[in-house]
Amino acid sequence: MADINLKGMGVALITPFKEDESVDYEALGRLVDYQVQNGTDYLVVLGTTAETPTLTEEEKRNIIDLVVSHVRGRIPIVLGVGGNCTRNVVEQLKNGDFTGIDAILSVVPYYNKPSQEGIYQHYKAIANATKLPIILYNVPGRTGVNMTAETTLRIAREFENVVAVKEASGNITPLDDIIKNKPDRFNVISGDDGITFPLVTLGAIGVISVIGNAFPREFSRMVRLALAGDYDSARTIHHSSRELFSLLFVDGNPAGAKSMLSMMGFIENKLRLPLVPTRIVTYEKIREVLRQLSIKC
Repeated sequence: MADINLKGMGVALITPFKEDESVDYEALGRLVDYQVQNGTDYLVVLGTTAETPTLTEEEKRNIIDLVVSHVRGRIPIVLGVGGNCTRNVVEQLKNGDFTGIDAILSVVPYYNKPSQEGIYQHYKAIANATKLPIILYNVPGRTGVNMTAETTLRIAREFENVVAVKEASGNITPLDDIIKNKPDRFNVISGDDGITFPLVTLGAIGVISVIGNAFPREFSRMVRLALAGDYDSARTIHHSSRELFSLLFVDGNPAGAKSMLSMMGFIENKLRLPLVPTRIVTYEKIREVLRQLSIKC
């Protein structure tokens, strides 16, 4: 198993669309370059923020190839490989082309709401199907089931290629339990921009960020400052971003991030149904916050 450094800020890339809803590959290429040039430590491709359920298999392959070719090995690439049919995920891992991919991010199975034993068995099958490093992804608000700290630690202890968990449960107590009792080789990554600063102070190693799509330099700096123990400076950036954190998700993800990137001239403000752009009132609030932060839009 190859090592991967997940310390710092990873960015869950959005998928830009044109007005006709086709993938805007040119805009995606520009966005990847923007990330690499502005302090992003690694990229997460085809995650929730990418609107992956709305993409065709051909589009997914094209996106992977484009990101790999633009990154050119400068930073790691994590690929979202998950689902609620374990057999299909295992098949994808055994037969897929993972050239240029450094790790996978695999979400807790959604909709069919497995038990904790079912979650364990799901990840056991995945861990045995690949030699790539695996990041678990716990996001009960989307999946309908929470992976407990006990289950997370059980998986972490038994499978050496399971190297981290992206935690987006919003519950700090079990996160603290995981950080306290985890194996040394296993790490906790924040899955929520708004609580990244406090989680890093508890021992998380960083974040897989949404707001980093628009502000990689600023947010990666906050994470690095916090990791270095400069909590006062990191807290200042955290507090200055608080309003953006809340506006980012008020109309769903990635609607908030796409509205910011549209204002900044990177992309069209276009999503695929069933997702829609932010409401006008949210859009104007975001524009005002960006204006106050002296960000051109």
